[in-house]
Amino acid sequence: MTTARGASRRARLLTLGAAALAVLLFGVVVPLPRILALRFGPPSTTAFLEARRAQLLSEGKSARIDRRPVSLEKVSPHLVTAVLVSEDSRFFEHHGIDWGAVQAARTRNRRFPKRRPLGASTITQQLAKNLFLSPSRSWLRKGREAALATAMELLLPKRTILEHYLSGIEWGERVWGCEAAARTYFGRPASSLTREQAAWLAAMIPGPRIFLARPARHQRRAARILARMRRAGNVRPLLLEEADDPPAR
Repeated sequence: MTTARGASRRARLLTLGAAALAVLLFGVVVPLPRILALRFGPPSTTAFLEARRAQLLSEGKSARIDRRPVSLEKVSPHLVTAVLVSEDSRFFEHHGIDWGAVQAARTRNRRFPKRRPLGASTITQQLAKNLFLSPSRSWLRKGREAALATAMELLLPKRTILEHYLSGIEWGERVWGCEAAARTYFGRPASSLTREQAAWLAAMIPGPRIFLARPARHQRRAARILARMRRAGNVRPLLLEEADDPPAR
């Protein structure tokens, strides 16, 4: 009997210890206050933006970067659709990680090992990486990215995640966020972008400086995105529905 009680007590202590360690690690890996602050406005900067600034300075160049965060209401529905169909078509269905896309990418990469690896990062994962992590590639960083994406989906509405993503990613040399991109390339605010302009901008997202240097490749990708946009229709009602009645997560 005494042995059984001792074993039970040790099991409870181990469980409590594991729970405490999990909470500690989660708190270290996931900056909860900074994530919650995203509900009230854009961050002053991002990890990727600062890394780019440091790179410019190391090259002896000016670190000036054009970034103009705007609310989602000031972004053209065409750009919202273009980004969703090109970067994360199941954005409203997953909870931070698209496991179906992960499996599909894994299968494709194993089948064609000599081709450029196919990624499966969601918009939430990309935002987590841009805001909080370094551009380095490692399994540790991917683990932190997954933890951050999960926490962001639990703490933030989808529209908030999308809003910060559109205003926080790189869109060319010294150009960050959709408002700066729209004004730089088309001389107009992000709210008045046409369908074709939106597809052109969305086509840059995987590597804006690379695609600007390869206009033919950029245009082909923009044409594919435009075709997907026509098939997808208007995604604005999904954003409005989520704002009125946020789905349980």
